[in-house]
Amino acid sequence: MALHTTKKISPCPFSKGYSIPIEQAWSLLKIFFLYRFIISSLFIIILYSHFEGFIPYEKSDQFFYLTSHSYFVFTLFSGVCTFWRLFNYQLQAQLVIFADILFITLLMHASGGVDSGVGILLIISTASGGLLIGGRCALLFAALASLAVITEQVVTSQSNSAITSSTYAGILGLSFFTIAYLSNTLARQTEQSQFLASQHQKTIANLEELNQHIIQHLQSGIIICDLDEKVILCNAAAIAPHQHLQNTQPPSNLIDISPQLSELFQQWLSNHHKNAALLKTSQYGDVYSQFSLLKTKLNTFYMILMEDMMLYNQRLQQNKLASLGCLTASIAHEIRNPLGAISHASQLLSEAPDLSEQDLRLTQIIQSHSERINKIIEDILQLSRRKPSHRIKIKLNQWLKTYLQSFTQTYNCPADSFIIESTDNDLQAYMDVDHLTQILDNLCANALKYGDSSAGKITLRIELKNNKTCLKIIDHADEIPPEIASHLFEPFFTTSPTGTGLGLYISKELAELNQAKLSYALHANRKSCFTLYLPNVDHSLIDA
Repeated sequence: MALHTTKKISPCPFSKGYSIPIEQAWSLLKIFFLYRFIISSLFIIILYSHFEGFIPYEKSDQFFYLTSHSYFVFTLFSGVCTFWRLFNYQLQAQLVIFADILFITLLMHASGGVDSGVGILLIISTASGGLLIGGRCALLFAALASLAVITEQVVTSQSNSAITSSTYAGILGLSFFTIAYLSNTLARQTEQSQFLASQHQKTIANLEELNQHIIQHLQSGIIICDLDEKVILCNAAAIAPHQHLQNTQPPSNLIDISPQLSELFQQWLSNHHKNAALLKTSQYGDVYSQFSLLKTKLNTFYMILMEDMMLYNQRLQQNKLASLGCLTASIAHEIRNPLGAISHASQLLSEAPDLSEQDLRLTQIIQSHSERINKIIEDILQLSRRKPSHRIKIKLNQWLKTYLQSFTQTYNCPADSFIIESTDNDLQAYMDVDHLTQILDNLCANALKYGDSSAGKITLRIELKNNKTCLKIIDHADEIPPEIASHLFEPFFTTSPTGTGLGLYISKELAELNQAKLSYALHANRKSCFTLYLPNVDHSLIDA
């Protein structure tokens, strides 16, 4: 919601700091024209109705006739100029005020002078000068009106032997300055009030835009609705799990978002104690939904918070890793010191000259198991020190080629041990590069160790399954027995005498940390296959 700057003008060239919005200025000038049209028309009506007592002297009839008609014609001409904006505002406003002072003074003279009461109309003209023009120009027109009244009084006193009202003329001139000053002050205060209102409006608009931006970019979905399920506010994260709403108009009712969500909302209204439920979606799985009451001074609304369970599990995973880090750091320190002493003592003992072959074998066993314990400690410390994921978009096909080159060089294996298959070369993932590298290091190392190279090359297959990007590592090994497969991802579970049992566990933890999922299943040819379901860039709830 953007505010456009209102164009302003300065009506009086002799006054700095006074300006009004141009559209408002033209509107005021149109209103002033309507007033002048009514006044000039009244003078014409008075002339042709022969109102007795208004024109005291017969010799003034012709002068009154010419002046009233001239005033009426000029008013019509100025109205045309005003509505069609034939001239700039400053020129028209100043010319109209000046002409009003001139014509009303002449009509006052034709009507018998100051005593006729026509001069009171000059007060409105000077007041209009303060509103339409303001500044020094308003005082200038007040001075012209006063001078005009005094001049007319002098002319009337010389041509008429009757006693004239000089005191009334002076009071009238003083009132012009007073009205001009008050109207100018009122115009300035109005301008300041409008400026403050405009600033407040901009501030409110900016805050509203900022709030909308924050709400739209929240990881959690937010829906605000009323009792009739009419959606008042809804961010993108709340719509993301519902594929049928993508690239369409914002939903107007809860049932448009999800019939199941509407049903859960009605259940919560009947029982406020059950304020949380799981919403099943085909694309994102379970979505945690929480209902709450949102009261304002005027209305009552209802807020629904929606959070992807994968994101929720990721936060739990981070808390678990943090707790594990505190524990393992203290344990590792207490174990490593005596373990180092045992390993060092066994090395010294193995160097003894009179040591029998059987005792030498025992020292080798001590050193071997010390190294294994140290490796376990290193793996646990590596897991506990895991930093939060920094996910980026990864073009898998291109990235895997670079990864395999680095992997084969590091593990000193033939470059043709692996092959990449892809059903779509443009598939992307949203994941931490370091974490993905460590996961594949573990999986590819296991594939080299336990796979059957005679049955074929280790295959890294990229495909799209159920709107999710999948990376399969097929090593052509025989089926893992079910009693072993059920424990694959448990910590410290291993079938290898030299393994620590933490490789697959760490890989699974890292996958969940990135909202991915690692699982084991048989391939189509009954061969072992590990599948990594990666967060899709186009369907990521966080990215929505």
